[in-house]
Amino acid sequence: MSDNNAVATVQDTESVAALVGEKLTLTAFNGLSGSLGGYAFVKVVVDRENSTIHFLNNARHSFHALYIGEEILGISQERMGARIDEFNQRFYHDADRRFYLGILALHTRREEETGQEWRVFSLETVEVDTMSADMITYFYEFVRAHLDDSLPLLFKPANHLQERAILELSPTALPRILAHELFSSSQFVPLNSGVTTGRLRAFRDEAEYRAATLEWHDIIVMHRVPDDIPRLAGIINAHHTTPLSHTNVLATGWQIPNAIQIGVFDLIERENLNGQWVEYEVDDGNPTVSLRLVDEPASANQRPAWYAQRIVLDEPESENTPIAALTELRHRDHHRYGTKAANLGELHHVLANGSQRLLGFFQVPRPPRENLLPYLGKLLGAPEGADLASASRKLLGERVRVPRGIALPFSVQQRFLESSPRIQQAIGKLKMALELNAREVEPLCVELQQLIRGARMPADLVSEIDDALIAQLAGVRAFVVRSSSNAEDLAGFSAAGIYESINHVTTAEKILASIKEVWASLVSVRSVRLRQQAGISLDECFMGVVIQEQVAADFGGVLVTSNPLNRNDFRNVYVNVSPQVTDVVDGTKQPMQYLYNTVEGGGRTMSLGDAKEDLGERAKEQLQRLAVAGRLLQSHFSPDYTFDSPVDIEWLADEDTIHILQLRPYSV
Repeated sequence: MSDNNAVATVQDTESVAALVGEKLTLTAFNGLSGSLGGYAFVKVVVDRENSTIHFLNNARHSFHALYIGEEILGISQERMGARIDEFNQRFYHDADRRFYLGILALHTRREEETGQEWRVFSLETVEVDTMSADMITYFYEFVRAHLDDSLPLLFKPANHLQERAILELSPTALPRILAHELFSSSQFVPLNSGVTTGRLRAFRDEAEYRAATLEWHDIIVMHRVPDDIPRLAGIINAHHTTPLSHTNVLATGWQIPNAIQIGVFDLIERENLNGQWVEYEVDDGNPTVSLRLVDEPASANQRPAWYAQRIVLDEPESENTPIAALTELRHRDHHRYGTKAANLGELHHVLANGSQRLLGFFQVPRPPRENLLPYLGKLLGAPEGADLASASRKLLGERVRVPRGIALPFSVQQRFLESSPRIQQAIGKLKMALELNAREVEPLCVELQQLIRGARMPADLVSEIDDALIAQLAGVRAFVVRSSSNAEDLAGFSAAGIYESINHVTTAEKILASIKEVWASLVSVRSVRLRQQAGISLDECFMGVVIQEQVAADFGGVLVTSNPLNRNDFRNVYVNVSPQVTDVVDGTKQPMQYLYNTVEGGGRTMSLGDAKEDLGERAKEQLQRLAVAGRLLQSHFSPDYTFDSPVDIEWLADEDTIHILQLRPYSV
């Protein structure tokens, strides 16, 4: 098959399965390639038995294995699917395998100092591949011999195992680039796909942002988007960020286009787009964001469609509820203590008693694999035929902890608010202003917060809180005081980062002040406005408080049981790591970012963030255990029987123990 003929056929009919035994030119690459995450790629198969290379047509074959079955071995998709585990063992793990499988991607990179752009091919295996150094060398050299000589080829390790393997190879013999090096130089990262029409507002610093008045139809462009953004039409990050920052989680929950686009300020200046109405599109099949000038729509001065989408809250209970230990709560108590407290109570119960739901995710067939339970068994280190429910409970019981704590119900907040006539008057004024959508809403919120912070805590409440702390947390030197509202973690309203949680609280006086600070955050300007936009009235909102022991650990972060960079990826979970968990979510420091496979196992480093070096091997082993634990807990907390709904977990860990600080649904 000739190169030119293959490309012409692919472009015309999609009938060509692959370019076989020929050199791959850039023209052929473009004809055969697919696109994901802004990168064009072609799947590669090297047949060692016949010394032949196959560059697959992405339009014809989504999986290497199915191509090998149909086009080389003469095995139907049905037969391959039935024996997929057997073939995957041969393809990815056998030391003397016939086929080497990989992905060839084309990247455009920009030199920081010169601004010069250049293109490079990267070659990586499938992420679960366990190639040795010798196998990697053979694969690289074979592919290199069949590529256009005009572009360099770099090997990209697909997992931590391969990163260790190539350390014994000379960079001259095996030119390489690590995943985090490639990620940090990416010009475009799609964080949330979508298309919208809005007014583009580019702010080069926070001072410009603070001086502006933003509307719901604005699309903002910033190097670092502040956590207190109002609901907007779209976001463009002009600098690298983590998909798990508060602002990016909010964007996902709001379902608005969101991307990292390096050099976007230059584009906006060159095209004179600032302040103009544009159609903004983020598509992970494209290499860049799309910004197209449009006329201002007639609907610009109307309320957005989402304004009419009212959020429904379960009816809360705010009377005669006692302060309780977290161990006494279950998920069903969210209407009395708030979502966060109820989830922590449920976690305590699962760790102590197990759950019949833990295996849910792995019991659902996920093509091309009909049965994921054997994979879970391997991840748990369980022998064949073992009781995986017991093995899962053992992992959670031995490795996972939830810090001890107490939960203050909504009724305690209500008793405090009702103890002050001035607070009651201020609440009445704020409710009236919200009904009239008056300009006085913001100063009334500030006034009410000041009254809550300054009001004296009634003696009976002080005594009840003190008694509960003595009974449950005597001996603890430092506490964390967390918000736990009923108006958060809802479908269409995540509330990520809008309520207060306070670390390093030591004295009884500071605990009481922190409780009031948490209550006051329910009526902050930002939280009130965001709830108003979602149709949640102040009358419906209540705030519980969680007081926990503060635990010490070596590192911490956020895990989501999803891959925000590829929503169709059911294998991987995304983990952010930082010495301080607050650094991960507030966006002020860039965390280390990892993907961990919860089917075949194995991880890869996506970004070092502000860290100087990667984590050690024992810490990475702990992250793998965290990933599996997260997937098991996703199953337990699933609202349905697809077990597909991901969770967001804040955690701290050392090399032996994982402490889960909170768990909530994660919007996708």
